[in-house]
Amino acid sequence: MATSFSIAFLLLTSCKEEPKAVIDQTAELNKWFDEKYEEQLQMSPLALTAQGRKDQYDKIDDLSKEAEKKELAWYTKNAAELSEKFDYASLNEADQTSYNLWMYQYETLKEGANFENLDYVFDQMRGLHTGLPSYLINFHKVDSLADMNAYISRIKEASRGIDQLVERAKEQATAGNLPPKFAFTTVITQTKALADGTPLLNDMNGKIDALLASEKITAEEATSLKEQSQKTLNDYFKPSYEKLLAWLESEIDNAEETPTGVSRHENGKDFYNYRLKVFTTTAMTADEIHEIGLKEVTRIKSEMMAIKEKVGFKGDLNEFFKFVNTDPQFFFPNTDEGRQAYLDESKKYLDDLTKKLPDYFGILPKAKLEVKRVEAFREQDGAPQHYSAGTPDGSRAGTYYVHLSDMNAMPKTTMEGVAYHEGNPGHHMQISIAQELEAVPKFRTQAGFSVYSEGWALYTETLAKEMGGYQNPYYDFGRLVNEIWRAIRLVVDTGLHAKGWTEADAIKYFTENSSIAPGAIKAEVQRYMVMPGQATSYKIGMLKMQELRKMAETELGDKFDIKGFHDTVLGGGALPLELLERRVKAWIDTQK
Repeated sequence: MATSFSIAFLLLTSCKEEPKAVIDQTAELNKWFDEKYEEQLQMSPLALTAQGRKDQYDKIDDLSKEAEKKELAWYTKNAAELSEKFDYASLNEADQTSYNLWMYQYETLKEGANFENLDYVFDQMRGLHTGLPSYLINFHKVDSLADMNAYISRIKEASRGIDQLVERAKEQATAGNLPPKFAFTTVITQTKALADGTPLLNDMNGKIDALLASEKITAEEATSLKEQSQKTLNDYFKPSYEKLLAWLESEIDNAEETPTGVSRHENGKDFYNYRLKVFTTTAMTADEIHEIGLKEVTRIKSEMMAIKEKVGFKGDLNEFFKFVNTDPQFFFPNTDEGRQAYLDESKKYLDDLTKKLPDYFGILPKAKLEVKRVEAFREQDGAPQHYSAGTPDGSRAGTYYVHLSDMNAMPKTTMEGVAYHEGNPGHHMQISIAQELEAVPKFRTQAGFSVYSEGWALYTETLAKEMGGYQNPYYDFGRLVNEIWRAIRLVVDTGLHAKGWTEADAIKYFTENSSIAPGAIKAEVQRYMVMPGQATSYKIGMLKMQELRKMAETELGDKFDIKGFHDTVLGGGALPLELLERRVKAWIDTQK
């Protein structure tokens, strides 16, 4: 998270040396953070389960506006308590970072409350209509009869949650804030695929069968549990999804067919500026980000030209784009065998690079990594791959998910770079290391800043080349395709939300400046339209990390240690860019 909250005054009060009379408050401060974070976790049964815990295992979160207001009131009270209870100036640097982060998250939440009707409730990317079923299938582990009973109770809770979200979506519609029509179309398709409860019933029956096979329940209990599962889905889940479907179908004609970005909504421009602060943790304007994007597109194109010349392609860059985008050699067959081949080859690249991690990192993740296809009910043609974190204790592995419904939208050329981005040394490594940290308060091990995590993952796509990846020049070209993709995001996201671009304008710019498959381009642009600002975090974060590395290399010369640099970036958990820079500068000072 990020905010407009300025931490500059906090940074200025930092002392190089603490007065001897000042008592070290580290233990007391960390105890306070851990107690408050536990209070916060207890407000979110879903977060507890995501961390591998079984507290409130039969519940899901309260998804109402009232619950959000309650959380903000809790944060407000505790922010005041933090400032009253602890003297910031007397804290050591690590503790000041924890203090700053807590306040940063509070200020983000507080400012975001001004835009309660502008973040779409249901869209094709993030809606809990698919999120809750996926969560139960992948996160709700069943090891006992009690766990299965909790699963059944959670179906009732999920029904309540969907009903709460439908009410919020209706309020948004009344305020005139509907997502584009394409989002409705996809959400309707997704809802229909889930409405009869079949994906959940299959999972519930499978988990019941596993309990029976392990002799943790009797045959009679298994029969009863299956009957209860079916009844609960019929009585709770199906009616709530039917209500959601009815609302979607009644509202779709009111959605815009060819909208621009969120600036078309009342207060939309301010909302977008807030989102840029959230996703870059900077005060950069839309115009500044747009210009950076244009410059990066030009730079990366020159590197693409060099590879085009290297492989001996006769023709201009756009012709090379077309060749890479259409030639059969660059695609797996659109069959189940082709899909498995994509997964197998991705695993091989990850396995090979993982062996080289000790040469570049001192801190290594303990958590395992899996590569999986996205579940059918939420799979979309050309949609971007993504990572789902494991549990802090390692009981659930981190997972790299791939959309494979249309293999024509999944070129081999970009496959290697995306695997590094989502797996090692990208998201899996960064998030796993953060969750495994022991020297910081627990809330810091779970903090999330998109500009940090996505910036790191994009940084590692290039780092992987240093580590020996991309031996195939076409796959190295694919690395640049991935990078220009993120540079284009800076141009297109700001174009859509701050400069009046339409979906067609964005697709045109994307097509003219990349070799990305048409289906993937359309899915990308539609993603930006419902998630304003998020797409800017990748390149902004990567550029900052490259800048910090260059600064460290320049200042340290022969004393520069790549392991030390990477451990510094990863060893404090996710940070806003200003605090990350402060951390790196402190490390440079110690190396000197």
